[in-house]
Amino acid sequence: MKTVKDILDSKGYEIWSVKPDATVFEAVKLMAERGVGSLLVMDGDKLIGIVTERDYARKIILEDKSSKNTAVADVMTRKLLCATPDRTIDECMALMTDKRARHLPVLEHKRVVGVVSIGDLVKAMLNEQQVLIDHLQHYISG
Repeated sequence: MKTVKDILDSKGYEIWSVKPDATVFEAVKLMAERGVGSLLVMDGDKLIGIVTERDYARKIILEDKSSKNTAVADVMTRKLLCATPDRTIDECMALMTDKRARHLPVLEHKRVVGVVSIGDLVKAMLNEQQVLIDHLQHYISG
């Protein structure tokens, strides 16, 4: 069974983050530049939240606030779902589906080591299924 570590080994351990006093505009701009849907909110080395495109849509646009005048700390999600590198893809998929989350910070010994998205999990599951299909086809024809 594949784990979060397997995904990070494949996609990389890069972490995109902002400080809590950054503006929402700065955060959304960084998300666009990096092609990601979320940023970790870090106070030094400490993970204190996550800000997502969904936070922007619901807490800035729908509430008619200014992204240039609102701090990330005012809209970030503070109650975090996290995983460890040894969690399985299935466990993470169940957690994210149940809690309706699309991004999962990965912590090892309370230190952030990466982030996995629901897309990363789906891709890994599809790859795992394709390997199984290939093995079964080889077995049947072999």
